Amino acid sequence: MSSDRWTSAFLDAIAAERGAATNTLVAYERDLDHVQSWLTAHGSDFAQARREDVEAYLVDCDAQGLSRATRARRLSAIKQLYRFAFEEGLREDNPAVQITGPGREKKLPKTLTPEEVDRLLDAAQNHGRNTGDQIRNSCLMQVLYATGMRVSELVSLPVSATRGDPRMLLVRGKGGKERMVPLSPPARRALRAWLALRDEIDEIAQSQGKVPSPFLFPSRGKAGHLTRHAFYNQIKEIAVKAGVAPEKVTPHTLRHAFATHLLANGADLRSIQTLLGHADLATTEIYTHVLEERLKDLVLEHHPLAEE
Repeated sequence: MSSDRWTSAFLDAIAAERGAATNTLVAYERDLDHVQSWLTAHGSDFAQARREDVEAYLVDCDAQGLSRATRARRLSAIKQLYRFAFEEGLREDNPAVQITGPGREKKLPKTLTPEEVDRLLDAAQNHGRNTGDQIRNSCLMQVLYATGMRVSELVSLPVSATRGDPRMLLVRGKGGKERMVPLSPPARRALRAWLALRDEIDEIAQSQGKVPSPFLFPSRGKAGHLTRHAFYNQIKEIAVKAGVAPEKVTPHTLRHAFATHLLANGADLRSIQTLLGHADLATTEIYTHVLEERLKDLVLEHHPLAEE
């Protein structure tokens, strides 16, 4: 296999074996294309590159001012490509195996206070061009905050998973892994209202010979469901209506709020890891910053030397 086909073969493999999402594949392709272009400009390619070449590429990325996160992500893509090449017999060695990256900066996730979330949920009930949009938007926001789902999981949720007034939803996450997430009473009410309206719309569509959508939040777009970009725009508009700074509010900050508020109220990290669908507990540990005040209060309340 020629070196210029390695990337496409690697992407086909992770799509088939890991069930990698389209966005993941696009990101890998973009990073590996950048690496291949650099190697070509320096008279090399993936088949010939040595450890020194990979290290020189990373040094060049640093010199360009690329962030630690970007450099770490590109090295990860290189490592995975060469692991694939070694396992497939395309190379007899792995030039990247001993290279250590810059690591990722552990930034505290942006989150929202419970009061800000309440205002967003209230505003969503009245946001939209018509009553149908308002009911849908309320359902989107309530389900997102109640479950902590990723936005891609939410917008592509099949309607079949929500039938029967469930207290838990089965969600298919990254790599095709399934997990159960809870629905709060307000989220269940919002879901029931949206399903009732959605079913009415479906009946009208079927009477006109149209095929009903399999998604909870259908759309006429190519994907067949509401897109992440469309929901991102909606949530910014809801933030403005709620009087919350729009730059603070994204679908992902509601996911962070879900985890942060659970931890602040006594949930353990393992449970939150399961609910968020994190493969590694280390990913969930970033939320431990919210424990500081609670632990301080526990010491002041229960430690004998804390008494005045």
